[in-house]
Amino acid sequence: MTSQTGENAPYPWHELPRAAFDLETTSANPREARIVSANISIINGKAELMQSHNWLVNPGVPIPPETTEIHGISDSDVQANGRDPQEATREISELLSQLFQTMPVIAFNAPYDFTVLHAEAQRHGIETINASPVIDPLVLDRKLDRFRRGKRTLTVMSEFYNVPLHNAHSADADALAAVGVADEIARRYPAEVQIDPLLLHSQQVQWHQEWAANFQDFLRRKNPTARVDGSWPLTFTSRD
Repeated sequence: MTSQTGENAPYPWHELPRAAFDLETTSANPREARIVSANISIINGKAELMQSHNWLVNPGVPIPPETTEIHGISDSDVQANGRDPQEATREISELLSQLFQTMPVIAFNAPYDFTVLHAEAQRHGIETINASPVIDPLVLDRKLDRFRRGKRTLTVMSEFYNVPLHNAHSADADALAAVGVADEIARRYPAEVQIDPLLLHSQQVQWHQEWAANFQDFLRRKNPTARVDGSWPLTFTSRD
């Protein structure tokens, strides 16, 4: 997955096939969360949806009411129609592994989704994947528009970058919105972002570390023990 015109030449990955990945889960803690729904979408070079793979998963644990309020998936939904979590985790992992061989995978706030998947794979005795190359529009936005005020949720960023987001907090809608935001960032910042996806992946590792260190310094003005994990696209403890 290298540019035919050289490492430093423009590489318009946003005009080539790419994929997107998103999960809805039971918890905000990625090491404890169980997958409730998942989407992997494949987009062509014209930004057209070519394939959309969806999973509804029975996590085997109760879905807290507060998370049901976010994504709209209840215990009765997954008990009636949810897939076995081991089977679903294996299918998700296998498809992502295949896609990573030929294209980047876009994931908003990638450390959450890939850490959840990593933890689920370990939980069910499934081989964990090598998540690379990943493109995370949240990391890109924090680096390239560092001083913009306000929240940086997918909903807010979709509005800022003029990307439609219908049915937010459903895995398929969020995945497609992440693609739209990443594509628009690539158009606005071609020198920094339109590079080989493997190189961009390495850049994001560094950019996320820098952001985490700065944010940790900010938090420690009030809480000297505050810690912000700077690892990407998996949280550090998920690598054990």
